Amino acid sequence: MDRFTRIAAPLALGYALDLLLADPEGWPHPVRAYGALIAAGEQRLNHGSHRLAKGAVLAGGLVGGTFGAFLVLEKALRHCPAPVAVAVNSAWVFFGLANTGLVREGRAVFEVLEQDGLAAGRRQLARIVGRDTAGLDAQQIRTAVFESLAENLSDGVVAPLLYYALAGVPGLMAYKMVNTLDSMVGYRSPRYEQFGKFAARLDDVANLLPARLTAGLLALLAGSGRGFRFIFTYGNQHKSPNAGYPEAALAGVLNCRFGGAHSYHGQLVSKPYIGHNPRPLAPQEINRVARLNHAVCAAVVVGMAGLLWWHNRRRLQ
Repeated sequence: MDRFTRIAAPLALGYALDLLLADPEGWPHPVRAYGALIAAGEQRLNHGSHRLAKGAVLAGGLVGGTFGAFLVLEKALRHCPAPVAVAVNSAWVFFGLANTGLVREGRAVFEVLEQDGLAAGRRQLARIVGRDTAGLDAQQIRTAVFESLAENLSDGVVAPLLYYALAGVPGLMAYKMVNTLDSMVGYRSPRYEQFGKFAARLDDVANLLPARLTAGLLALLAGSGRGFRFIFTYGNQHKSPNAGYPEAALAGVLNCRFGGAHSYHGQLVSKPYIGHNPRPLAPQEINRVARLNHAVCAAVVVGMAGLLWWHNRRRLQ
C-alpha cells in the first residue's frame, strides 16, 4: 500500500463516518481515556511547590507518550493486511474529528430554545460551553453557540486534520491530547494558574496555524469581504492568541457582534467585543452557520487529499 492510499483512504473513510455517526453517546472514545489520565496525573502532582514544572512534566509526558504509542501502533499496522490497517486508522480519524457532532449540538441548542424555552436552552447550551449559562437570555445563548462553533471548528476539525496530514494518526492523536490537556487544566484560576500554564501555552502554539486557516476558509467559503476585514480588525483582540480569528471571521460573515463579559465558574470575565453590530440573531441563522462549518470541513478534507495525491505523484516521478 503506497503512502497516498495509507493516508488518504483513512481520511476519506473517517470523514464519512463522522458525517454518518457524529459522536454517538455511550461509545468508547480515546478522549475519555485521555481525560482519565490527565485527572489522575493532576490529582497526584498538582500540590506543593514547583507546580509549573510538575504540570510541564505531565503535559510533555502525556503528549510525547501518546505520539510514541500511536507511532508504534502505526508501524505494527504496516505488517497487517491493507484493509485492516485502513479500517483501524479510519477509526482514529473518526475519533479525532468533531465536526458533525459539534454542528448537531449547536442545532440542538437552537431547537430546544425555540421549542422548550429559555431554561431548557440554557441547560442544553451548558453541554458545549464552559461559561455559566444560568443567567443568559436568548440572544446570549445564540451568540454563545456561534462563538463555540467558530472556535471548535478550528480546534475540533481543522487542527486535527492538519496534524493528521503532517504526521499521520500519531500527530492527530497527540494533538487531541494537547487540546484535552488545555480544556482540563489550562485555566487561569488559583488551582491551575501554575500547573496548567505549560499545557495552555502548548495548545496556543499548536493552534496558531489552524486558527488562522479556519478563519480564512470561513470568510472565503462564505464569499465575505467583511469576514476578511473582521479577521484583520478583531482577530488579535481576543485574550486567546487564536480563538479570536475564527470568531472574528464568523462575526464578519454574519455582520453581528461576539464577545463581551461572561461568567465562568462564578467569576466575571470581561472579553473585548468582536464586531460592532449588536443585532438580534435569528433562530434560522443556525442553518447558514451549520452549512458553513460543513463546507470548511469538506474543503480541508478535499484539499488535503489533493495535496497528498500531488506530493505522492511527484515522489513517484
